[in-house]
Amino acid sequence: MSFVESEERRALREAVAELGAKYGPDYYIAKARSGEKTHELWNEAGALGYLGVNVPEEYGGGGGGIGDLAAVCEELAAAGCPLLLMVVSPAICATIIARSGTREQKEHWLPRFADGSVKMAFAITEPDAGSNAHRITTHARRDGDGWVLRGQKTFISGVDEADAVLFVARSADQQGNLRPSLFIVPTDAPGFTWTPIEMEIVSPEKQFVCHLDDVHLPYEALVGDEDGGLLQLFAGLNPERIMAAAMGAGIGRLALAKAVSYARERQVFKVPIGAHQGLAHPLAAAKVELELARLMGQKAAWLYDSGDDLGAGEAANMAKYAAAEAAIHCVDQAIQTHGGNGLTTEYGVGMLAGVVRLMRIAPVSREMILNYIAQHSLGLPKSY
Repeated sequence: MSFVESEERRALREAVAELGAKYGPDYYIAKARSGEKTHELWNEAGALGYLGVNVPEEYGGGGGGIGDLAAVCEELAAAGCPLLLMVVSPAICATIIARSGTREQKEHWLPRFADGSVKMAFAITEPDAGSNAHRITTHARRDGDGWVLRGQKTFISGVDEADAVLFVARSADQQGNLRPSLFIVPTDAPGFTWTPIEMEIVSPEKQFVCHLDDVHLPYEALVGDEDGGLLQLFAGLNPERIMAAAMGAGIGRLALAKAVSYARERQVFKVPIGAHQGLAHPLAAAKVELELARLMGQKAAWLYDSGDDLGAGEAANMAKYAAAEAAIHCVDQAIQTHGGNGLTTEYGVGMLAGVVRLMRIAPVSREMILNYIAQHSLGLPKSY
């Protein structure tokens, strides 16, 4: 592993940063506040191949890894356009289908993931299960040549703009034991409904409660092997954490850039406020934390792309934890640097606070990450 990215990765970052600058935070915030979607940015990023950099070349993608997709996600976030569905559709769903899907599923879905012409949401969280995947109650039962799904999911992102949702349900094996299975459910499937959750966060992507009321699906809706279970699921959860870390790093960079620019220009007592160590040192400390988090994210992506799922699991959790903390520090210090201006609409800093605060909770909470590290990295007894 090199601590310096390849020329190809750096060129990708530059190109994506140029695209992000074309739209910028004003575009993103205007869309969010008006209840509109960022379709123009998504479609252009897809047409340029940026959303499919991790899709195999044989299906029209760039043939790269999750590290390349994470770079795209980070640069768009740093440009003020954090696309939440990038964490879900091309990272989780496309990765799972590429690794575990049937030939027919790959041929049907992957070319459309590659050019961004399809969006797929991901549904695992349930009201009574929380972070305990073993308590999932959404159930899939065999019905002739197909399946019938029944259950409920909550805090599912982007259902209203998705073509389908990849559901985690439980189905019975030949011995009657329940194990997690993955099903592709079209958003127009009879019996599938969703209800929006009112959120305080300003974002074009909305959250939903999903209801499956005896949704009938063909057998081919099952992704991969009936007995693939957790291995197939975790193929998507590690990229989810890596992408969340990349988005956090991008937002941290955005906040820090705003703070530094303001600290250079704003003058009090005839000198720029950035000349005072009371502001300069906290910004410098935030920069250190941010760069350390970015390094861990790149390590996690490298391990995952190298095929080390176990090592990637540890690093991806650490990266997500570190990036969330660094992003929160960057945004908080940016607000403090701006003073009262930090909470005005004009400077676009205060609205980042809710976004980065959520990163301590989703897609996996800080506490569950610490449980993982304590148990798997330190060898301490399981606490839950």
